[in-house]
Amino acid sequence: MASPFQSTVFPTLRTPSGDIPADAPRWNPQRPSAMPHHRYRSAHERVPLPLTDRTWPSRRIEQAPLWVPVDLRDGNQALAEPMDTERKRRMFDLLVAMGFKEIEVGYPSASETDFDFVRHLAESGAVPDDVTISVFTAARRDLIDRTIASVEGLPRTLVHLYTATAPTWRDVVLGRSRAEVHELIRDAATYLMRRAEDRSGADIRFEFSPEVFNLTEPEFVLEVCNGLTDLWEASPDRPVIHNLPATVEIATPNVYADQIEYMDRHLARRESVILSVHPHNDRGTGVACAELAVLAGAQRVEGCLFGNGERTGNVDLVTLALNLYAQGVNPMIDFSDIDAVREVVEYCNRLPVHPRHPYGGDLVHTAFSGTHQDAIAKGMAHHAKQAAEKGVPLEEAPWAVPYLPIDPGDIGRTYEEVIRINSQSGKGGIAHLLHTHHGLDLPQAMRPDFSRAVQQVTDATGRELSHKELWELFRTTYITPALDGPLTLASWNTTEPAPGEHRFTCKLHTDGQERSCQGIGNGPLSALADALRTIGITVDILSYTEHSTTTGPGSPAVAYAECRVNGVACWGAGWDTSVLTASVHAVVAAVNRSGRTSS
Repeated sequence: MASPFQSTVFPTLRTPSGDIPADAPRWNPQRPSAMPHHRYRSAHERVPLPLTDRTWPSRRIEQAPLWVPVDLRDGNQALAEPMDTERKRRMFDLLVAMGFKEIEVGYPSASETDFDFVRHLAESGAVPDDVTISVFTAARRDLIDRTIASVEGLPRTLVHLYTATAPTWRDVVLGRSRAEVHELIRDAATYLMRRAEDRSGADIRFEFSPEVFNLTEPEFVLEVCNGLTDLWEASPDRPVIHNLPATVEIATPNVYADQIEYMDRHLARRESVILSVHPHNDRGTGVACAELAVLAGAQRVEGCLFGNGERTGNVDLVTLALNLYAQGVNPMIDFSDIDAVREVVEYCNRLPVHPRHPYGGDLVHTAFSGTHQDAIAKGMAHHAKQAAEKGVPLEEAPWAVPYLPIDPGDIGRTYEEVIRINSQSGKGGIAHLLHTHHGLDLPQAMRPDFSRAVQQVTDATGRELSHKELWELFRTTYITPALDGPLTLASWNTTEPAPGEHRFTCKLHTDGQERSCQGIGNGPLSALADALRTIGITVDILSYTEHSTTTGPGSPAVAYAECRVNGVACWGAGWDTSVLTASVHAVVAAVNRSGRTSS
């Protein structure tokens, strides 16, 4: 029987209520929704692909493809506020600084802004000798003329010609048959070649994109691309680029990989062709499509920094390159200050990078979960130990830290934001921050106690705590009670009348009175406990540790003492340049925190 439930809280949603499919397992109670899925056909029905012996699944990516950023073209088309020349130049300079050697800088026939920017590059001397400028144009003679005019004076240019080839585009957009589209492409390619020949002394190469390749019949794409390879007289020294875009994602990434492997196998004069891809992200799998396409034979990838572009964006070159980096493959592009890269991209695009964006987002190296924090803290300590044992700097040691696929320091991130504290945080992460930023090495037994104090604050405020706030909470919780509590030491001193015998003499304030007392013990702290016993406070020191917080003379010391005070177990801490003073304050703090300061 169909479920009778209908949401009154969300009346615009139609809670699935169809009959559970007869072949559904008992553990899966999902019901069919009323959404009209029958309107859509699968990719396998729309584009037949005669490839059954694929080999890409068993391959490995062992070197980076040629990366080609198209931020200055596709990204600009998709911006609510298009980049002006100043912003375009800033983006261009960033791309050059990062090491890109082929950069698509605009669609000069589409807007005066793009045309002017290409002219700016040509006239300003901004293009390094080893960088090739790419410009984009549709397959129309007037647009080709405008494009050729824009690159006058540029010594190395790639002209990127495109036409949509998929059936729906041929029928609905172009209104031309397959043969007519092929003739349109060949005519434009011939005209482009003739115009390039007029530019004596200039090095102009050619690229062709059968737009919506992934929805075009494979044999038609082969026919068109092979014809252009011949027409443009491609050779290994002057290869043609055939760029095969997933203009609108419509299938799982393995389908795109099959399409690319098919082309890789069947393209004529393969050694004279650079096989390129240009994935989009409509299904959220642009990165996977690009990676599988490279496995399938692609040698070149077009995309944008942080994945900007039409609709859901072009494939993200940052993620792609750093995915390779995380596998030990040189990305051939520099991301050593990823925040500087992100700052420029956000400025030029006027769009924010999501806090959870892979590698570059504010929160991607951050752990709030207690179990994650504990694992990271242990991993960082292990990493430091391994580096010391190998005798290499931390930044050179092999990286293997839980939950952090790459060392944040490699891309210019500090470790300050790796662990952040909120109500979900654990004792390991809290201890890690105190140790990293303030030199405290909390005893394992003390960590749950402070963790409860932290959680009380974060639960009450509903926000996270910075490492400075964490230190302040630790100070007020464990250190301040020794100096500002019901019992305080007005003066004190210790002596050792005989070996192994210590005397503690003090004046203290308690219950509004000043009292003098002394005690004997086998150490200063046991003598202090004996002195407190004379005024009715029974103190058993259960555990005690101490350490310096920094190196060098005058370094503050911190002491931690767990005491049973009149039957109540409590922690205290002391902080002083004198280890003895810190230890005495730790015991007094524990006494005051116990709430039992008098008989």
